[in-house]
Amino acid sequence: MLTELAVENLGVIERLNLVLGAGMTALTGETGAGKTLVVTAVDLLLGGRADPALVRFGAGEAVVEGRFDHEGEEVVLRRVVPADGRARAYVDGRLASAATLAELGAELVDLHGQHDHQSLLRRVHQRAALDRFGDVGLAPLVEARAALSDLNRRRAELGGDERSRAREIELCRFQLAELNEAGLENPDEDEVLKGEEAVLADAASSRDAARQAAMSLGADGAVGAGLAQMAAAVENRPPLEGQHERLVNLVAEVGDLSTELRRAAESIDENPARLAEVRQRRELLVDLRRKYGETVAEVMEFHRDLSDRLAELEDFDRLAKDLDGELDRRTAAVAEAGAEVGTARRQAAHALGEEVTANLRELAMARAEVQVAVGDDPGDDVDFLLAANSGAPGLPLVSAASGGELARVMLALRLVVSAGPPVLVFDEVDAGIGGQVAQTVGRALSRLTADHQVLVVTHLPQVAACADCQVSVVKHDDGVSTAVTAESLEGEDRVIELSRMLSGSPDSQSARRHASELLKMSQGG
Repeated sequence: MLTELAVENLGVIERLNLVLGAGMTALTGETGAGKTLVVTAVDLLLGGRADPALVRFGAGEAVVEGRFDHEGEEVVLRRVVPADGRARAYVDGRLASAATLAELGAELVDLHGQHDHQSLLRRVHQRAALDRFGDVGLAPLVEARAALSDLNRRRAELGGDERSRAREIELCRFQLAELNEAGLENPDEDEVLKGEEAVLADAASSRDAARQAAMSLGADGAVGAGLAQMAAAVENRPPLEGQHERLVNLVAEVGDLSTELRRAAESIDENPARLAEVRQRRELLVDLRRKYGETVAEVMEFHRDLSDRLAELEDFDRLAKDLDGELDRRTAAVAEAGAEVGTARRQAAHALGEEVTANLRELAMARAEVQVAVGDDPGDDVDFLLAANSGAPGLPLVSAASGGELARVMLALRLVVSAGPPVLVFDEVDAGIGGQVAQTVGRALSRLTADHQVLVVTHLPQVAACADCQVSVVKHDDGVSTAVTAESLEGEDRVIELSRMLSGSPDSQSARRHASELLKMSQGG
């Protein structure tokens, strides 16, 4: 719901802040006080046209902010309209486009009146409203359509163009021959070959290094002979007995290491032919990865998929025949499910039109009739039409009614189809009515609060009296400047405002008695 609305420098409004609660809130005040500007402010939050002419004279920009409680989370929308330049939109403090604002706003608010934000003016919402009203079961049709779409995709992938198929078969065969010849079996082959290449490429240097180390560590080498001399020098010297033993062990260890290095040198095989073979194989793997995958494993997977695809293409005629038969069955299933949905929608359309028309009778549109047109099966094309007068053709709602009439039609629809955005704003809903009809409109608006927060701009005391909360919008003009205030009314203040609306004389005691009775009656007292 809309919990707070802040407006600065919009028309005659210099600064206005409304804190709103649940239920129905009526905005009242003298003509020209700025009530409709509050609706304009909401319209701006919904992505409405940002006309620089809306900016208060002498101000640099108009600013509108709305705080919403949406599904347990706080959402803040903001619109800035400069007197000169492009308007800006913000969602939760971050810059956004007007389109984004409109998309989000459509989930939050439905604005009924002279503005074009009513969700029920759009076909997609009209169809959804009809389906909810008639409890139309869409699951079989949705499932049938999904299955048909999947089958069409598979049929397209199979290939229907004989020339394209022949070209693809030729390419598959060429690629398969190349991959079959490569004989890939180990996904880690490149890493194995990399290690072997490193050994082969450095074979001569490794062998020479091993021989040189073996000679140095041997009995006749510098290291081996030196250690032997050191061991002999400290032999039979009691203070150095421990060190002598360690030197003897070192001589033996160095001798063993020399033997191992000599054997290692003898085992290293310098094989230029094998090195060339390894390098050539690695070059082949690089080429295959460039064509068919990032890794050898991916190339091997591509190889398997390619084999399956070639088998599928070569078996095209049989597979195509099977799929075509299945397509016929799926198409028939969609048509059957669509016929059931179309029948259900047409039955619901008649009932919906009758209920909405009955509501219009109570809302001072005695000759108006709402018709719900449903197109050919499955009836996805749904249009809400209004015949405003006897004998008049049914026309789309947006072109068939004035602002006040359209607001009442939307009210009549909302009484039947309660689903929609959580906040409903009505402007001009009381245009051209009064007396008992006005009370009926007020009670109808109040009924909507079971599922929505309702904000209504009204001139009629009968409508205002039905609200849970009443806000008085007052314009103050001291001859120098104009300011607008909004005050939530309670107790005697509300009675006084209703008195003004009833008779134009808020101080009249008889008007106050009448206002008290109206308020008590409208509130169920």
